[in-house]
Amino acid sequence: MDRNLALEFVRITEAAAIASARLMGRGDEKRADQAAVDAMRKAFDSVDVEGTVVIGEGERDEAPMLYIGENVGRRAANSPAVDIALDPLEGTTICANGGVGAIAVIAVAERGNFLHAPDTYMEKIACGPRAAGRVSLEKTPEENVSVVAEVLNKRVEDVTVVILDRPRHADLIQRVRKLGARIRLIGDGDVSAGIAPCWEESGIDLLMGIGGAPEGVITAAALKCLGGDFEGRLKFRNAQERERALKMGISEPDRIFKRDELARGSVMFCATGVTDGPLLKGVRMLPGNRGQTHSIVMRSATGTVRRIEADHNFNIKVKV
Repeated sequence: MDRNLALEFVRITEAAAIASARLMGRGDEKRADQAAVDAMRKAFDSVDVEGTVVIGEGERDEAPMLYIGENVGRRAANSPAVDIALDPLEGTTICANGGVGAIAVIAVAERGNFLHAPDTYMEKIACGPRAAGRVSLEKTPEENVSVVAEVLNKRVEDVTVVILDRPRHADLIQRVRKLGARIRLIGDGDVSAGIAPCWEESGIDLLMGIGGAPEGVITAAALKCLGGDFEGRLKFRNAQERERALKMGISEPDRIFKRDELARGSVMFCATGVTDGPLLKGVRMLPGNRGQTHSIVMRSATGTVRRIEADHNFNIKVKV
């Protein structure tokens, strides 16, 4: 994939972030999400790719969301064919409540290189580069936390694990607490939380627990760019979800998927902050009808991570 595409895709996440940030704290999740979707869909029209959404907001009958199977991009004769995993507003509740860590995110791979994950749950573990290859879903939570403490040269008591605050994690939370490690409970946004262990300044060392499977694929793509590690195992809520996974081509639905099985080949990852979080600052609305965004753009082929701070003049810019 052309490296210049990465900078084109960040313009799309910027558009989605600005649109949803205008509704920050308004208490309307659906409206904030719809604003991000509309802005992202429109911005895709300016990018020279033949793109197919493989991880998106839902199925075709749930349009106007960016649905799985939707074609995006200019789709000219010589446009590169790519698969796209996206979340126009990762953390809809966060944005609606004016909370911490909402982002707009896109991951891109060459055609056929993302796992077509069904809209179900996924058990996950994510870590930074130092613990890559050392943590696993085949190990107990206690073993994984101890490994991270060892490779980071920390006491177990100083290791911070991020976990979604859900009833299903009661046992996991109890075990981590009994071990003596620190826990950061989050209400939403496990993509940014899964990436956070790759940034020492985030204060997060490990992600564990069950979240969305589509978000797991996006997280794996980001960690591939950063040298971190990820494993995921699908957790079906019913027989219909398992059957859907089989129809989507997942022949071994109960296996553990490694990072490079979820996101194969060369991948790109772009994210723009909507609200302030551990990775990115949120959108700033400035005097004079101007704004400022903070984004990251990453490529697995080179390991390059670009942090982009952009100033936007809405007086002369096409409205988003």
